[in-house]
Amino acid sequence: MPRRNIFLPTLCIVLLFAVWTFRTPETRPYPSSIDWFEPKSSSSPSPPPSESSSSSSPSRTKHPPPLQGHEAFLSPPHLISIPGNEVDLSQPDAPFVGWPLKRVCDEATWIEGLVYICDNNSGGIGNIRNYIQTCIRYALEAGATGLTIPKIRKRSEKDLADLFTDFLPFDYMFDEQHFRDAINNSCPQVTLYDDVKDIPGVGESPMINNITPKDLGNRDGCESMDQNRHTDRFGQSFRRWLKDEKHGHPPTKENPRLIRFNWGVLFDWQIYRDGPEMAATFGGILKLNDRFLRLGKKTLEKMHAFARADGAEDGAFLGIHLRTESDALGFWPHYDTQSEAYLRQAQKRGYRTAYLATGNLTEADNFIDAAIEMAQMRVVTKVDLLSDDELDELESLSWDQQGLIDYVVLLGSEFFVGVQPSSFSVHLAMKRHLKTGGLYTRPYKTGTEGDGLSHIVGKFDHYWGGWLFLWDGMWP
Repeated sequence: MPRRNIFLPTLCIVLLFAVWTFRTPETRPYPSSIDWFEPKSSSSPSPPPSESSSSSSPSRTKHPPPLQGHEAFLSPPHLISIPGNEVDLSQPDAPFVGWPLKRVCDEATWIEGLVYICDNNSGGIGNIRNYIQTCIRYALEAGATGLTIPKIRKRSEKDLADLFTDFLPFDYMFDEQHFRDAINNSCPQVTLYDDVKDIPGVGESPMINNITPKDLGNRDGCESMDQNRHTDRFGQSFRRWLKDEKHGHPPTKENPRLIRFNWGVLFDWQIYRDGPEMAATFGGILKLNDRFLRLGKKTLEKMHAFARADGAEDGAFLGIHLRTESDALGFWPHYDTQSEAYLRQAQKRGYRTAYLATGNLTEADNFIDAAIEMAQMRVVTKVDLLSDDELDELESLSWDQQGLIDYVVLLGSEFFVGVQPSSFSVHLAMKRHLKTGGLYTRPYKTGTEGDGLSHIVGKFDHYWGGWLFLWDGMWP
């Protein structure tokens, strides 16, 4: 072909290539107050890391070192060094794997001026974690472009059943900077506010709508404790409710709408509807703050030393959660049921040392004596292991904060025994279960011998009456 005949086609190809290569990145505007109700068009969410992508680099090692710091929050394609199990997600300080959360956020329909206030959080670590996570997961599905940093209600030291004393800051239990990094890096569409008063446009006396998500779905005939079976449609149902003028004005940047859940919205989102990756990693947004991790690890270190001194060369020990405190519900397994089952497991597995977590000092003494008599097993608590400044620091903590030390130690036990339906026990068993499959862990087989890492005592015959819904609505 003559040279002049190919010049123009070649020039066009070069120009098209240049435009494609150097194009301005497309921004993602928030939907206007008119179009946010419309169904979201199909999108292409970020894919998970794959074997093929990791093999494209000849210098990449098969087992990369654990991620640290900012690296822990990277999403695809930068996260190709963590296809699944290189990070032990069962550890209390495991790095946060952010791409499953990013995928959820990339699929959301965002509403500028919609802010969720996730501060109705009370109880122990199992409940408080789930209150916060359930509220945030609904907020993302709703399309909230704002979240307040969660607060925590302090439990009364005099009456453990009184969960509604002072509002305390997020770092009463958790690492706030870690939480901010997790949201900011994986879900940049969301703005975090320190407090309601910091939300632009709310005024001196902001109006806050209290809702219960289940009320937005037709649940005729459903058991009230059952999870919300309408989570796939919650976003659309909520936006329909939000658009109805009888519930308030449409949210805008200048005139936001504030949403708070009525107390008691927890264990309400069926976690595996989002896929195992999100189920396994979403809990990583809530990491204990450094104070509790440090004291917990020191206690775990001393427990390993105690076990080695008693003949366990690898420092292995049995972890026990005895839930018989004054606020335990009447239909939960009582002391005799729990202690007998725990000691049977100890004898069956041949443990000579055990760590006991309980807030009932009287029954702790009873159990320690029974363990020696029935199983020839020595049992200690955190108070037995710590001394001097460390013991003083422990005793300065609140009842629930002291439970965080138990939480770290029990995660580090070789085998764990707990009780259904304690959310503390259930969460520990689910968190430990992440050892079996990492990022792709399948659900725990409730009411069975489980995964070889934990044994939970309780009644498993009735889904609602036995509170088995905990296992479907709790992120590990």
